[in-house]
Amino acid sequence: MKFAPNANAFTIPVRVYYEDTDAGGVVYYANYLKFFERCRTEWMRSAGHDQRQLALDAGIGFVARKASCDYLRPAHLDDQLTVGLEVEKLTRVRVVFRQHVRRGDEELVTGTVEIACVDMASMKPAPIPDFLYAKLETLK
Repeated sequence: MKFAPNANAFTIPVRVYYEDTDAGGVVYYANYLKFFERCRTEWMRSAGHDQRQLALDAGIGFVARKASCDYLRPAHLDDQLTVGLEVEKLTRVRVVFRQHVRRGDEELVTGTVEIACVDMASMKPAPIPDFLYAKLETLK
């Protein structure tokens, strides 16, 4: 699952805090999914959309449908990481993000997360609004 992000990839810096680690000072494996989520949320903000506001205005939300990770190398307490994303696949209702965590040029974790757009009232699949779909296409 190793990949090199394309020029359209979005990234954020993440510092590893004590709360992110296990007893050995290594990032606990499930926390990488939190880093991935944080990156997706910050991308949404940078695209001009707040998830809470989308729920209120458009009546939609995004839910994780599937996730997988390859853990290549550990991150440790106080490491400065880069967490990134790009779009691997986009449909009218779902988006599959390729995500990664790096320390400098060293790739630590890669993964994919499939997100589905849902109607917040019924929690049934709903189309991704055109204004957001167009922005997601730029991450391909």
